[in-house]
Amino acid sequence: MKLSLKLLALTLAICGLSAQPASAGITIDTVLVENIGNANDGTGYGGVSYAYHIGKYEVTINQYTAFLNAVAKTDTYNLYNTSMGSDLNIAGITRSGVSGSYVYTAVNGGDRPITYVGWFDAARFVNWLQNGQPNGLQVAGVTETGTYALNGAVSGVGFTRDINADFSLPSENEWYKAAYYDQSLSGGGGGYWLYPTANNSVPNSRNGSASDPNSANFFRDDGIANGFNGGYAVNNSLAPPAGNALTTVGAFSLADSFYGTFDQGGNVWEWNEAVIGASLGIRGGSWSGNETALRSSTRSSFSPANQSAIVGFRISYVPEPGAFALMAVGLALLAWARKRTL
Repeated sequence: MKLSLKLLALTLAICGLSAQPASAGITIDTVLVENIGNANDGTGYGGVSYAYHIGKYEVTINQYTAFLNAVAKTDTYNLYNTSMGSDLNIAGITRSGVSGSYVYTAVNGGDRPITYVGWFDAARFVNWLQNGQPNGLQVAGVTETGTYALNGAVSGVGFTRDINADFSLPSENEWYKAAYYDQSLSGGGGGYWLYPTANNSVPNSRNGSASDPNSANFFRDDGIANGFNGGYAVNNSLAPPAGNALTTVGAFSLADSFYGTFDQGGNVWEWNEAVIGASLGIRGGSWSGNETALRSSTRSSFSPANQSAIVGFRISYVPEPGAFALMAVGLALLAWARKRTL
């Protein structure tokens, strides 16, 4: 992308809008993570030596549907999993037509997180963003190159981020810092919370909440019949949901991290770039697991080919250093333009 578009994106992000160019087919809301050079947590994670943006929310069904319609009319690398439409806990996305003219439709609420995406599906989504969201086949310049040089790969690890890329999956440290770090702790010296709801107490398991600042979509049973913490969040029951198990991204409107991210605890596990043996990193827990998975101390991984009802992802956005240097200029221009319209 051109630097001018990056500058516009950063300016809009600071003003609470989007960190993507205005010409993009989809918009992904991000938050700015600053406090450069923070120390690692006691777990050994979280220190980041640069400012970056990270997805405010998990990538949604609507956003992934747009991606499929752009690049998967012929679905060479199986970016669509039929369980996206048939698994009632997460459905999802339906597909119609035949190979060469597939059409994808979001159903049952497209603002829930996408699931049944393996690491390579998420990486191809990132490549598509990096390449400007083109329409086309799953080839170089669309899904196979950009941030990650996949070139047809559907297995393996060690696909590192291109040094010039803007969009990516979060590194483990980027993900961890956005979830748990809080510069206001320790008298302004900074520190880390145990849970990504800016809290050290176990969150409440609820089906969304606009009043509870420490709540999330996960499994918790405290044995008290009060409408929450009765098991699975969406049905407040010890029996698994017969239907939808996901909450709309941002449904816990007060339970954000210090930087303003939502659902980094619960809803779905999220891919990151960490290589852990023959697997790749996931963090954050899901709708089907207990509070342990939400903790900063919990590090986990899956085979990169794993596609399931409990795993999704969010994106990271690290523009080239010159864009940050010019941000103040962009903000000044935006202020001037607004003044001219008064």
